[in-house]
Amino acid sequence: MTPTTVTQAARFRDLHEGTVLVLPNAWDAASAALIEAAGAQAIATTSAGVSWANGAPDAEGLGRERMVAAVSAVVAAVTVPVTADIEGGYGDVAGTVRAVIEAGAVGVNLEDSPGLDGAPLLPPADQARRIAAARAAADAAGVELFVNARTDVYLAGVPGDRLAEVEERARVYAEAGADGLFVPGLLDLAAIARLAGGPLPLNVMAGPGAPPVERLAAAGVARVSVGSAIAQAAYACAARAAAELLDGGTYAALADGLDYGGLNALLRR
Repeated sequence: MTPTTVTQAARFRDLHEGTVLVLPNAWDAASAALIEAAGAQAIATTSAGVSWANGAPDAEGLGRERMVAAVSAVVAAVTVPVTADIEGGYGDVAGTVRAVIEAGAVGVNLEDSPGLDGAPLLPPADQARRIAAARAAADAAGVELFVNARTDVYLAGVPGDRLAEVEERARVYAEAGADGLFVPGLLDLAAIARLAGGPLPLNVMAGPGAPPVERLAAAGVARVSVGSAIAQAAYACAARAAAELLDGGTYAALADGLDYGGLNALLRR
């Protein structure tokens, strides 16, 4: 493994200490370069955005090979650490982890959702085995990969005491070697504060309707990301501009486009 990857892994791990780490999610090289230029200290990919950009649905519709190629392109476009959304590991968590490390990623999101509509979440023990496989693969590669264990208890609307369920999963995932806990769908500040006091640094997925980053940080959140929200906003702009052009023959939606030369310059390196 290259010295650069080892250094970036240590840098990314350090970013989870102290002030909250804010990660606007990227889906291709250009979006990653723009996010870095805006001041991001690290880049996180979004599986949904990467999948859509490559003509596939989310939930492992893209496949590992194309996902890794997208991660490699993002790594090449920026100088900051990159963490990859590997969904559920594409059937071979260890192999997927080795591939994204080879591509230059220094962190992964690994979810306990099976990626099938209506299917239940994996039992904690089954997900723990996948986390342990990710950790073992990273250790064998000599990289301190940051394994962000995602649980979809809130996002999937699992019945029962969701907070207690997440706390139990956090305990099991930490024992298996996870470095962080990602709980998309959770926006209640009291529950967030309780989880933030648990065994793993807490990652919250924010967006419209969520508390601002300042309040999340005050509740103890270590990391804030936005999933596919920026990609969705970009595609909404494309849809509006196309509809305006086709229906009315006007161009107002194009007025706020980025400067061609500036965007081109970002990708020259």
